[in-house]
Amino acid sequence: MTESRRHLLRGLLGAAGALAAQPLLAELQATGSGVSPKAKVYPNGRDPNQDRGLEAPSRPDPKAVERANQIELRTDVSKLYEMVSDLKNQLEKADPTATFSLSVVKESQQIEKLAKQIKRLAHG
Repeated sequence: MTESRRHLLRGLLGAAGALAAQPLLAELQATGSGVSPKAKVYPNGRDPNQDRGLEAPSRPDPKAVERANQIELRTDVSKLYEMVSDLKNQLEKADPTATFSLSVVKESQQIEKLAKQIKRLAHG
């Protein structure tokens, strides 16, 4: 009786294994090889199967990055100057005894945000 149980279990395990492997085998037959047709993304950006003669991806030129930061810094400073001038004009027109409007508060928050961005760019 124990031997018949063993045969039954072997048969069930064999059938379960065949059912589990069927999708994998069907995919291998459809592609014609064991390699998936999808392109792989490599962590360093290089495909190890490509020609070895090509140079590795280089780091960006630090001088070019610095020039781009300087240009962005100058445009942000001019934008900050315009925003502060507009806020100053709004405050001069407003009644000194009244509370500030919501637009004044929001604009001052935007000015503060832009000033922090300029500070971050200036630090590098």
